[in-house]
Amino acid sequence: MTERPDHGRQVQPRPVIEEFPRPGRGIEHAYRELHVALHGEDEQKAALGDPAQLARPWDPPSCIDPELRAEIWDWLERVVAWMNREYTWDTAAMVPPCWPRHPHLVHEVAVIADLRWRAGRALTGEPLEEWHRYALPAFVDRMRQRLKSHCEDNEHQPWPAQGRHARHIAQPAADERSRIFELDLHTLDRDPPAGAPLGARLQLVDGYRIDVDTGEVLD
Repeated sequence: MTERPDHGRQVQPRPVIEEFPRPGRGIEHAYRELHVALHGEDEQKAALGDPAQLARPWDPPSCIDPELRAEIWDWLERVVAWMNREYTWDTAAMVPPCWPRHPHLVHEVAVIADLRWRAGRALTGEPLEEWHRYALPAFVDRMRQRLKSHCEDNEHQPWPAQGRHARHIAQPAADERSRIFELDLHTLDRDPPAGAPLGARLQLVDGYRIDVDTGEVLD
């Protein structure tokens, strides 16, 4: 066997692929509690208390312990760097560095990290194949669709829909929705009170006549 010539260059060892980031101890403890809630003995389940109150790493708002929440952010930060390095070739598919300022990305990154962690611990390759085939491509497609050309550079771009969201939660719009909901509730009152006039009772909403008994919008 012919040896390759050594030209004096020192090549630093580098793994071909990087291991998926391991969550911290607090996150692993949360996973163990969830496993007990699903598969544990009755005594173990009773010791956990209300399972609805258990922290779920794929849903960061459910992790209300400050130390656990800090672990979640550290883990997701490492997961994003790992995905960008291991699975991204085209720049348009990279998770932007400002991802914590995009709530939709925070929610989705947490789920994609959870699915990948579970798939890597499975005893067969099928869950990981599904992650490759479905979960990851779907995540990238949704991310690209929602971000479009925003935040492609290093600077985070303001939320384009912020003005519309502000109008949505403003009091006039909220009051209007409340009136519509109230009209819907009136449709459930099938027995009019004694002495109420018979026939359709109409109310004007945004220029439309609405039958408050049936909810029908009349021209």
